[in-house]
Amino acid sequence: MTTKYEVGSIHTGKVTGIQAYGAFVALDEETQGLVHISEITHGFVKDVNEHLKSGEEVQVKVLSVDEKAGKISLSIRATEEAPVEEKKEAPRKPKKRQATVKAAELTQAPQGFNTLKDKLEEWIEQSKREEVKK
Repeated sequence: MTTKYEVGSIHTGKVTGIQAYGAFVALDEETQGLVHISEITHGFVKDVNEHLKSGEEVQVKVLSVDEKAGKISLSIRATEEAPVEEKKEAPRKPKKRQATVKAAELTQAPQGFNTLKDKLEEWIEQSKREEVKK
């Protein structure tokens, strides 16, 4: 392998093979590198075949060169500008409001739920008053 491919340099290459984990790109007659699936484009890539075709020419950036292993790591997405994401506001949670109790309400007799025993006595009294009226 020659050292003419330096980390950070950008080259035009040709896709020579596609695998589930990425695509092989020939940089010249003797040298090829791998574009890992995560380096194909910005965003999630489920299937490499949806983004690249064998024989297609692509711009790639050299990410790393391993002379001993004879491997070159490439990136297509590093040659593209990242898409501008629209800023999404998170849904707001409704604020909890505390009940405000006025001083006058505290001094009044409690209203609302009464037990049946208390209500029964009240109903008996009402019934007696209505009988007297008749």
